Amino acid sequence: MVSAITVEKFRELTPSEFFYRNREIAGFSNPTKALYQAIRELIENALDATDSHGILPIVKVYVKRTPKPGIFKVSVEDNGIGIPPHYVPHAFGQLLYSSKYILRQTRGMFGLGAKMAVLYGQMTSGKPVEVVTSPINSSRIYMFKIMIDVKRNRPVVLKRASYSKSNDWHGTMVTIYLEGDWARARSKIYEYIRRTAIIAPYADIVFEDPDDNIVYFRRSTDKMPFPPKEVKPHPYGVDIEMVKLMVNSSSDTALKEFLINEFQGVGRVTAERVIMEAGLEPTVNPRKLKIEEIERLVKVMRASKIIRPPRGDHLSYLGEEIIKTGLTTILKPEFVEAVSRKPAVYEGHAFIVEAGIAYGGSISPAERPMLLRYANKIPLLYDEGSDVSREVIDKKIDWSHYGVTFPSPLVILVHICSTKIPYRGVGKESIADVPEVEREIELAIRDVARKLRSYLYRRRREIEEVERAVAIAKYIPEVSRSLAKIVDNEVPERFERELLKMLNSRLGMFKLSSVYDVVISID
Repeated sequence: MVSAITVEKFRELTPSEFFYRNREIAGFSNPTKALYQAIRELIENALDATDSHGILPIVKVYVKRTPKPGIFKVSVEDNGIGIPPHYVPHAFGQLLYSSKYILRQTRGMFGLGAKMAVLYGQMTSGKPVEVVTSPINSSRIYMFKIMIDVKRNRPVVLKRASYSKSNDWHGTMVTIYLEGDWARARSKIYEYIRRTAIIAPYADIVFEDPDDNIVYFRRSTDKMPFPPKEVKPHPYGVDIEMVKLMVNSSSDTALKEFLINEFQGVGRVTAERVIMEAGLEPTVNPRKLKIEEIERLVKVMRASKIIRPPRGDHLSYLGEEIIKTGLTTILKPEFVEAVSRKPAVYEGHAFIVEAGIAYGGSISPAERPMLLRYANKIPLLYDEGSDVSREVIDKKIDWSHYGVTFPSPLVILVHICSTKIPYRGVGKESIADVPEVEREIELAIRDVARKLRSYLYRRRREIEEVERAVAIAKYIPEVSRSLAKIVDNEVPERFERELLKMLNSRLGMFKLSSVYDVVISID
């Protein structure tokens, strides 16, 4: 007897179905992480809508309990450019639909996070996302209530309205209802917002938590990073499939013009030499290239030594002044320094590493340096142990060489900006140990560490001078009386004033306190 053969069933999954089934990939694995992740994603969208367009950010974050146990209302409002109303349904109701699918530095990479928060909220509370927006220069405010059709990955608009605007507000406010665990997520959320205030001291950030506590991080500088620019792909970072996609979307009918117009770092002479080395004709239509010819072209481009390396002028790095302002405002150290490295390259993508160092003041001593990690201005709080920056700090740098002994009140900030951040995993919480990136991080940290060493050395000299002055000051009254006896008709007070003046002059070289204070303390 022959048993019946089971026929396998095949079907397609939409992006929304996939992430519905695998929400932990986007960081929504449990109520604790989901609440933190939703707030994080909405804040990052708010900052991208402001500072990426040259607007000083005002970000307001509200987290409130609802009558339904375990369900929270999360609202984030910004003063950004707003969203044109015809884009709103897809921007919040369709996964993998975004304005970020161009080669430009942004906080997010996939435009996925906010929509995952919407989807998670829909799954756990049954409520739609509420969006209120007013595009810049618009005279109206638009309101939407949207849910996601998981099966079709399409937005379902439950309500749409518009109103005349009575003020000059522009921006977006997003409200999501979702299951969360505030008690467990509280510390991470507060730390995320604090670290955001460090990296964006040019932003006003207001946070109201479910216990009605309000925290306000006031803007401490008006200086902002230059907004990021869109950039063309670099030949070192392309593969066969990318070139095929570029060919299909290009209007160029000659291969030479295609290379010049679609890639950075390629001029006419370079294009001709690349084409010649690939054994192709400059006038051939790129759409008519065979797969073997595209393969040869890609191989030549990736190996070519005549193509200029990727530029970094399209990257929106922070700069030393902003880093020092953020560290000083929030941490209140006695010493702070920062450095921004020149652009470097990995896999055809330019990147910039920045580092800051803060020491002493209100920083609590610890057994190893506290590390503040950022990627494209995003604070990274999880998986620190697997991050390349932690490995560099703990294993590659001998801090005693820089005058630091632990426990020590030391904080290190590392920021990487690029159009392609080498994250270790899909969670995007730690940076992989790419050799080029690791080298730049080590060089940046050593640079600021040398400045700290100079400061600590100078401070030790100052302390030695004070101790020497104290020792000398003890004998000034006795020496003054002896000098008065040697010189007839002189009073000891005159010699005492002159000797103290000499000591003060010496201490003034080190910008120290007056020795009079030292003498008073001795008495």
